[in-house]
Amino acid sequence: MSSDCCCFVCVRTQEVGVVEDLGQFKKLLDPGLHCVNWPLQSVVARLSLRIQQLDVLCETKTKDNVFVQVAVAVQFRVLVDSAYDAYYRLTDPRNQIQSYVFDVVRSTVPKMELDEAFASKAEVAAAVLDQLKDVMKDYGYEIKNCLVTDLSPDHKVKASMNEINASRRLKEAAAHKAEADKVKQVKAAEADAEARYLSGLGVARQRKAIVQGLQESVGAFADEVEGATPKDVMDILLLSQYFDTLSSVGANSLILEHDPATVAALRQSVGGSFLTGGKKK
Repeated sequence: MSSDCCCFVCVRTQEVGVVEDLGQFKKLLDPGLHCVNWPLQSVVARLSLRIQQLDVLCETKTKDNVFVQVAVAVQFRVLVDSAYDAYYRLTDPRNQIQSYVFDVVRSTVPKMELDEAFASKAEVAAAVLDQLKDVMKDYGYEIKNCLVTDLSPDHKVKASMNEINASRRLKEAAAHKAEADKVKQVKAAEADAEARYLSGLGVARQRKAIVQGLQESVGAFADEVEGATPKDVMDILLLSQYFDTLSSVGANSLILEHDPATVAALRQSVGGSFLTGGKKK
């Protein structure tokens, strides 16, 4: 029932009623049904014991002259045993808390540079909590926690910071790409060198096999045919090689002399080379 028309009043859970007797504080009412001597007595206020939150937005400047908006959330509640102080000693507790938050933030953040302020939000919140905890307790309020929920510089500063980070990322990406290209080129060069080495080994083995085959053919022919000399065998081999060459390059526009004199000259040239090599040995 309303306290204006009845002597019975009801105080809800997590509330404290403040009773005055002709303008003078009389007592505090716990949750439940109570009887007051109306109109001499009345319930002038009901204080909530639940945790409340005050959001404070404070503008300040960092050590490197950047203006930032610092958002601080203060969670507080009325102490049951100090409800008298909470109601009679402070006219506006929210403005009182806000003033202390402004004072702490504007004395702490200016000592930090912008990057340090972002990394030290917990330190700012701890400083606000330490400042408010003892002061507000004398006025019947318990400060449960303080949180720095946001730290926002000017939008131009944000854009500059984003451009700096983007440039740094692009530089790192370019360095990694250059390193990858270098590795590709080194590996390609190593693979090409290895391929050339293996190709050279193959050519050398092929030539060695050809020479061994010629030696075996010359020896076998000389043994089987009476009166045949190694010179005759070489002439026959040179002639067969000559015709093989003609058949291989017949599809191209290469013109070679193919009369018997050419074959004889080729034989003499190869024979002279072999004789020269034998004399050197």
